[in-house]
Order: sequence, then structure tokens, then C-alpha cells
Amino acid sequence: MKEQLLNLMKNAYANYSNFPVAAIVVTKDNKEFYGINVEDASYRAGACAERVALFSMLTSGYTKGDVKEINVMTSSKNIGTPCFVCRQMILELCDLDTKINCYSMTGDLKSYTVKELCPYPFCSDDLNR
Repeated sequence: MKEQLLNLMKNAYANYSNFPVAAIVVTKDNKEFYGINVEDASYRAGACAERVALFSMLTSGYTKGDVKEINVMTSSKNIGTPCFVCRQMILELCDLDTKINCYSMTGDLKSYTVKELCPYPFCSDDLNR
């Protein structure tokens, strides 16, 4: 997975932050969906690699609960984790025991579950009035 992420990161459009990120969502039937971060001059209109990969999965007809794992690599020597916007989408589309594998550019790996990354989730139950 490390080599796939390194190669994918080359496609990131990170002209402003110079911080490429790549993500690969693997479904329970082992189909892979790829994502890179995409930036623009207004910053907020861009998209993170994790969400791009998840949206690609949804576009292909997969749905909530189909994710086996998410793999993320940042262009840092340190291990990075998904931002909180991505964590919210991960929480929406993944089971609480889904693995999130976070890689540094040097290949160091730390794995988390969704529950570990989102200990105090905001979910559909919170919308009930």
C-alpha cells in the first residue's frame, strides 16, 4: 500500500500548501478507490484526499458500511491523520471498527479505528429534535 500511496501522491494538486496527500479506500470486496488533495486559490473550495476517495466510492455505487479500510499518506516525515471534516465524512460512511491506516512519507504506519479517531461523534441521532 505504501508504494501505491507514494505514486498516487504525485497526482495531488497542492500548488498552494505544497502538502500533497493521497488516500485509498478499500471496500469489503477489495475494490480500491483513489483520492488526492485538490487545492485552489480560495483554499476552502478544495477537497481532501480522503473525501475524494470516499466520493469516488459512492459514485461507483458503493454505500455506507462498504468500507473495509482507508489508507492515507501525507508528504511529511510525520504520520498525519485525517482532518476533522474528513473524520466527519468517514464517520458517516464507515463502521466504527473500520481501520484507518495513516502513513508517513517514510513509510511509518499507525492504525486507528473510526471510533478512536472520532471518540465524540456528531451523527444523525444528534439531529433528532
